[in-house]
Order: sequence, then structure tokens, then C-alpha cells
Amino acid sequence: MTEQTYIDDCLLQLKKLKKQAERAIVQIKDEHLVATLGADSNSIAVIVKHLTGNMRSRWTDFLTSDGEKPNRNRDSEFELNTGDTREKILAEWEDGWARAFAAISSLKPGDLDRTIKIRGEVYIVLEAINRQLTHYASHVGQIVLLAKHYAGSNWQTLSIPRGKSKDFEVSKTGNRYSP
Repeated sequence: MTEQTYIDDCLLQLKKLKKQAERAIVQIKDEHLVATLGADSNSIAVIVKHLTGNMRSRWTDFLTSDGEKPNRNRDSEFELNTGDTREKILAEWEDGWARAFAAISSLKPGDLDRTIKIRGEVYIVLEAINRQLTHYASHVGQIVLLAKHYAGSNWQTLSIPRGKSKDFEVSKTGNRYSP
């Protein structure tokens, strides 16, 4: 595997995460976007705001400045404001992802061994990317779980439907999988 293959795959995996979250979010009503399961739980909107703030901070000037920007107010990402509409939150989401995709797309294979800082801690670029991939995947999982909960019986699966694995295998290969 080449370093460029790794960069390309990171972009692909991030795009899959973004799409998965969006396919979940589109299935819920506005009131579910801001609903919480309990007093100490985050809503989907809050999770999206947090991811957006993280992306804006981490990927802006990725190679040249600390990934925790001084103008980031992380605590405010966990608060909903009256202006936090679906449209506004999703527009900021698009901006965050655009920054991530642009930063990673601009990398050259030799950049993966460079060092950057996040909150003053030194990481090689490859580590920093992996750190974000795992962070984003965990939050996308939360978004999907919450959206599935709120959509209830209207939920449209994002992957192979339960009990349909063999049918999926046949549709892809023409062969029925046998254990």
C-alpha cells in the first residue's frame, strides 16, 4: 500500500461516514433533531454541532497551526440556541466536512510523517487523521442510533436489512453464501 492509497482511502471512509449520518438525519423530524433521551444526553443536533466545531478547528490550517484553535468554544457546541435550525446546523456541517476533505485532499504522501499539534500534543499527520476518523465514526454511530430510535417503524436501514444477508450476497455475486 502506498501513502497515496492511504490518503485516498481516508477520504473515502470520511465520505462514507458523512453520507451515513446524512441518510440517518434525513429520516427524522425536526423535533427529533433536538430531542434528547435524558438530561445528560446529547441530541443529534448537538452531536452535529460538536463534530462541526471539531472539524473547523482541526482541519483549518491543518499542517501549520495547532488543531485546537483559540477561537473554538467547544463548550458552546453542546448547547442549542434559538437560531440552531436544521438548515443552519446542516450548513455548518457541510462547511466542516468541506474543510476536512480539502485538508486531506491537499496532502502529499510525504506529509503523513510530518508532525502537527493538537492542544499542544505532537502527532504525526497519519496519527492525527486516524484520531479524527475514530472520533467521527463514534459520533456518526450515535447519530444513527438516535435517528433509528426516533424514526421507529419508519426507519429505512442504512445497510443490509436484518435477515437479508444471504439475499444481499446473491445480489452482489450471484452465489448464495453458505457457511
